[in-house]
Amino acid sequence: MSEVLIGVIGGSGLYEMKELEDIEEVVIDTPFGSPSAPFIVGTLSGKKVAFLPRHGIGHVLMPSEIPFLANIYGFRKLGCEWIISVSAVGSMKEEIHPGHIVIPDQFIDLTTKRRSTFFGDGLVAHVSMADPVCSKLSTILENAAKESGAIVHRGGTYVCMEGPQFSSRSESYRYRDWGASIIGMTNMPEAKLAREAEMSYATIALSTDYDCWHEEEEDVDVESVIALVKRNAELARTIITRSVSQIQGKSPFSEILKTSIISDLSSISKETLSRLELLVGKYIN
Repeated sequence: MSEVLIGVIGGSGLYEMKELEDIEEVVIDTPFGSPSAPFIVGTLSGKKVAFLPRHGIGHVLMPSEIPFLANIYGFRKLGCEWIISVSAVGSMKEEIHPGHIVIPDQFIDLTTKRRSTFFGDGLVAHVSMADPVCSKLSTILENAAKESGAIVHRGGTYVCMEGPQFSSRSESYRYRDWGASIIGMTNMPEAKLAREAEMSYATIALSTDYDCWHEEEEDVDVESVIALVKRNAELARTIITRSVSQIQGKSPFSEILKTSIISDLSSISKETLSRLELLVGKYIN
């Protein structure tokens, strides 16, 4: 199988990509366990694309149960340079209505139960997350969303909470005070791991509700979230199809580990180097 250039992570409501042609199911073993599901690899707009349902087949994984390291490692093993994340989110701003699309450019990570790095066990790396998404990929997604007829908000902060419960009203008010635009449960540590794996990452965030801060709107519930996301699933797939045709070449972050690894590689154990060879092998003399 030829290398796959682009990975797509489907969130709540987006469990398949009907537009993929010549598909095959690919099971990947990783040093970090099994991914959420087998990867579905096919052709879209003339390019090899891998699709993975973040929550597993049948939506069986809670946000904190998602095997983020295995998922991102699996995309990298397939050869992916670019990751498009699709996520259902709650809106923290009046102007972001349910049904709108947000392309966030910042994150606040409030998760506490998830391993957020590939590194450790004697091998230390510090990647920059000042700008946690790829601006080039975000621009492609923004343009594709507009061409698809969506109302798009470019930029904004995504608050990633642990879940699986939704916010309390006090928490929702606090996130608005922080200036957050949207809230979700899954983009962290996904974006951090994609950066460590030297891939570009950006999110198509589907606004489904106003969380629980809006006095004139009903509080968020699963039924309303899934209903709206399912209605927008076709829109999301259209945006992805338009975007894929514009994506090409290496990620702008394809050599970020070159200046991020602080450990002396000659002193790292063979076991650790073997586990992370996919990520650091090209930097070992």
